[in-house]
Amino acid sequence: MISIGSSLPEVSFGRLVDGEMTNPHTNAIFGDKKVVVFAVPGAFTPTCSAAHLPGYVTIGDKIKAKGIDDIVCISVNDAFVLEAWKQTQNAEHITMLADGNATFTKNIGLDMDTGDFGGTRSLRYSMLVEDGVVTKLNIEDPGRFEVSDAQTMLDSL
Repeated sequence: MISIGSSLPEVSFGRLVDGEMTNPHTNAIFGDKKVVVFAVPGAFTPTCSAAHLPGYVTIGDKIKAKGIDDIVCISVNDAFVLEAWKQTQNAEHITMLADGNATFTKNIGLDMDTGDFGGTRSLRYSMLVEDGVVTKLNIEDPGRFEVSDAQTMLDSL
């Protein structure tokens, strides 16, 4: 499982940019940057839509004011679903990365099996990544939302 001091695995993600599918790699997203990352079990799910993403939308400017280059949301969904969710949540300043087959999520050991509910999904977490290395990490227990929220991340910066 990933921990503070770990380097992120080199994988590609799905991302829509101006309506076109792109597949940026880990290094392009996190290399030479300070990035706040948060992951959700699924777009359009209750806690993710009511609290997790909205928190980062609401105080994203305060987070970026702390020297953060980007705020990234990762979910085991496809890029089209994440783009639609981004639009409905007014999350234009959040970079949405699709980990469609959970490659990244499995490589960092933060996957969970939800069975018939949705299959393989991500645990809820947040982390600060500096030049591809994890420097802060907040992992939620399954079904919880207590430490990966935007305010907790802001307070730790």
